[in-house]
Amino acid sequence: MAARRGKIGLQHGTLDSLLGYHLRRAQVAAFADFARTMSSIDLTPGQFGVLVLIAANAGLSQSALGTALGLDRSTVVGVIDRLERRGLVVRAPAPNDRRSYALKLTDKGEGVRQEMAQRVRGHERRIARRLSGAERERLIELLKLVAG
Repeated sequence: MAARRGKIGLQHGTLDSLLGYHLRRAQVAAFADFARTMSSIDLTPGQFGVLVLIAANAGLSQSALGTALGLDRSTVVGVIDRLERRGLVVRAPAPNDRRSYALKLTDKGEGVRQEMAQRVRGHERRIARRLSGAERERLIELLKLVAG
């Protein structure tokens, strides 16, 4: 197969056959659209994911959150600290383990999550606009396989 030329006429060489290269390009495009979509809210895709997981799992521990997102403890603590400073999340000692914190969205956090969820629907439509519904579903399944 002949190497494809990019928009500015460059040969991509072996990059065109590398999964990681295409994953990164897709991520850059998706994150750029997400940033434009959420500019007035000023939260990252990762922070949105944290709000969604906390909302869906009442009393979620920081440890379980880190495991679900594949993040280390210090990263989770930093994310929760930032969300807590903005008044979106509260931590309370877990009722069954005082060494652990149970996470909960504040009313403000739930409102922000709902606003972001509404905007994410448009974002998802835009980033998948070249895919049929079946292709989108298949891509998600394939990405789950790659992610393990």
